Amino acid sequence: MRSERKDRTMKYNYNEKKRFVRYKNGAKLYDVCQSTFEKWAKEAGAVCKVGKAVIVDCEVLDRYLETFRLPAE
Repeated sequence: MRSERKDRTMKYNYNEKKRFVRYKNGAKLYDVCQSTFEKWAKEAGAVCKVGKAVIVDCEVLDRYLETFRLPAE
């Protein structure tokens, strides 16, 4: 019985890329604080609101962050 319960619990794998994330999970995924992640998401125009839930489109955010890439020396 105990092993069945253990198998049913799912752990979030932060190495697995999702398209839509909430602020808290996105901050962990990008390894920044939540307020910085919220700021980036809003600047990128990647914020979507579904009902009361606010989610961030990581594909849009990634394209925005790529614009800050420094050229190779």
